[in-house]
Amino acid sequence: MRSIIQRVATGPELSKDISLEEARDGTAAILRGQIDPVQAAIFFIALRMKRESHDEFKGVLDGIRELVDGVSADVDHVVDMADPYDGYNRTLPAAPFLPPLLAECGLHPVSHGLDAVGPKYGVTHRHVLEAAGADVTLNTTQAAARLNDHETGWAYVDQANYCKPLHDLIPLRTQMIKRQVLTTVEVLAKPITGRTATHFVSGYVHKPYPPIYAMLARHVGFDSALLIRGVEGGIIPSLRQDGKYFSYHDRGEEIGVDIHPDMLGISQTLRAVPLPEDLPKTSRPGDEIAIAVDIKDTAIAAAEAGMAALNGKRGATYDSLVYTGALILKHMGMYDNLGEAGEAVRAVLDSGKAANRVK
Repeated sequence: MRSIIQRVATGPELSKDISLEEARDGTAAILRGQIDPVQAAIFFIALRMKRESHDEFKGVLDGIRELVDGVSADVDHVVDMADPYDGYNRTLPAAPFLPPLLAECGLHPVSHGLDAVGPKYGVTHRHVLEAAGADVTLNTTQAAARLNDHETGWAYVDQANYCKPLHDLIPLRTQMIKRQVLTTVEVLAKPITGRTATHFVSGYVHKPYPPIYAMLARHVGFDSALLIRGVEGGIIPSLRQDGKYFSYHDRGEEIGVDIHPDMLGISQTLRAVPLPEDLPKTSRPGDEIAIAVDIKDTAIAAAEAGMAALNGKRGATYDSLVYTGALILKHMGMYDNLGEAGEAVRAVLDSGKAANRVK
C-alpha cells in the first residue's frame, strides 16, 4: 500500500496508474482490515483525484467481489437492478416497486442497496421497501430462493448481508465526504446470478459513465446491460423530456438509443414523482447535499404511492413504473417495441396482482 500511495498520490501531473492486480489486492486488503484507515482513505481519494483508469476500476471491483457472498439462483435469468445506493433527495422514488411488477410480468429481478451512504444520504430502496412491509433483511441464499417462489418472484438484498466488509467501510466513507471509486463500482457487485444469464440494469446522469458501467458489467460477466439516463441517477427517465439509454447484449458493445415518454403514451407535466409538500423538514448541519426532508416520512410516502400504483392508481408513480418497466421488458426481448411493452405493464398494474407480491 505504501508503494501504491506513493504512485497514485503525487499530484495531477506526476501521479501514475497502478495495475488491475494492485488495485484488486489493495482494495481486498482494505476490506479485510489489513490497511490503516488513513492510508485507505488516501488510496481512494487519490484514485479519484487522479481519475481512475479502466484497470483501476476493474481492480477495485474485483477486490470487492472477492468478499461478496454471491450465490446462483435456481432460475435461468436474473435481472440485477441497481439504483443509486445513496438514494434520492429531490423526488419520491418509484423504482423500489419495479421488482414485484417485473416478477408479475414473468422476470426474476433482484434489487440491492443499503440504508445510508454519502454523498446524498437520501431515501433508498431499503427505506421504501421496509416501509411497504417487505423483508429487507434477507441473506443472499434466502433472496435467491425468493426468485424461485411463484408467489414472490423477486427479492431485495442489502449490502450489509451480501458484503459486510464493504458495508463496514461506511463510517470511513462518511469521513472522506466526497464521492470515491467505491460509489461507482459497488452497484456492480453482482450478489445473485442466474443459471443461464444475469442482466444488469442501472442508471446514470453524466455522459462519461455509460461506457464505464458497460465496461465493468462485461468485466464481471453480466450477459446484458441496460443503462438508463434517469432522474437523480436512477433507472427511471424524465417523464416529460427526451431521454436516452445504452444497452448491450451477449457482452457486446453498448449502443445508445434516444427515447421519449410519448413513445409509451405518457404525458406528464412532471419530470418525476414530486416530494409531498407536507413532509417534515430536517437537515444535516454543514451539508449542502444531503436530503432536507425526513427519511422515514419520505419512505412512507413513497411506499404509499408505490403500493397505490401497483394497485392501478394512475399518476406519476404509475407512469414511472410503466416507463422503466417497458424499457426492461423490451431489453429482455419480451416485446418488440416500447409501446407494446408499456401496454403490457399497464395491464399488470391495472390488475393489482403485483401488489400481492410485495409482502
